[in-house]
Amino acid sequence: MRGESDPADTRMMGIVHNALRRDLERMQAVLTSQPYPRGRQRRALGEHAVWLMDLLHAHHTGEDEGLWPLVRQRNPQAGPLLDSLDADHRRIAPAVDATIAAGRRYADTTTEDARADLVTALAVLVTVLVPHLDREVEEGMPVVSASITQADWHSWDQKYNVKPKSLQQLGLEGHWLLDGIDPEGYQTVVHVVPAVARFILLHGFARAYRRRATARWTPEPSTDRVTAGL
Repeated sequence: MRGESDPADTRMMGIVHNALRRDLERMQAVLTSQPYPRGRQRRALGEHAVWLMDLLHAHHTGEDEGLWPLVRQRNPQAGPLLDSLDADHRRIAPAVDATIAAGRRYADTTTEDARADLVTALAVLVTVLVPHLDREVEEGMPVVSASITQADWHSWDQKYNVKPKSLQQLGLEGHWLLDGIDPEGYQTVVHVVPAVARFILLHGFARAYRRRATARWTPEPSTDRVTAGL
């Protein structure tokens, strides 16, 4: 475990990015595979698209308002890199807004064009988002780690990523981060919070997360198959 004065441990950034990419890829695969989602699964997928975009917006806001200014203050030479990452966020924002609108329409309707619109919105989003996620980890995080301390990182993380959220939000987000993660990443995520809170987050929201994940990734049984089985 790093001490407060050690360089910032930025591994969580990559973990968040990997979780975003994982679910965007899942969503694209499900939306473009026949039989196309319907009923409960369709609503769950549309709602999840909106949830992901809300999370991404909050993630970028925390960087723009908290992390980048702190790094810039401690390391003025990082200015050009931070400017470029901030410019990335501005380029990504319209694709985020379009995905939110498409996700809401998809969840609230049963039309084929709503599915096609969401597929298109996701494709545009991935095109502008994925290169940014890679560059932020590969180029940005080494500079962040060299510029601020672990205490600085923890203070920023608490202010922007923890304190604004309810216990339920943190619990579901924590299980979302842990979904399919490797052992090293698992240890990184679960040790972000103290032991008591960790127990509550891990055990208090597991069922709720599984229920939501099943709804969006598991096809609804066909009426024909259900009738034939009676």
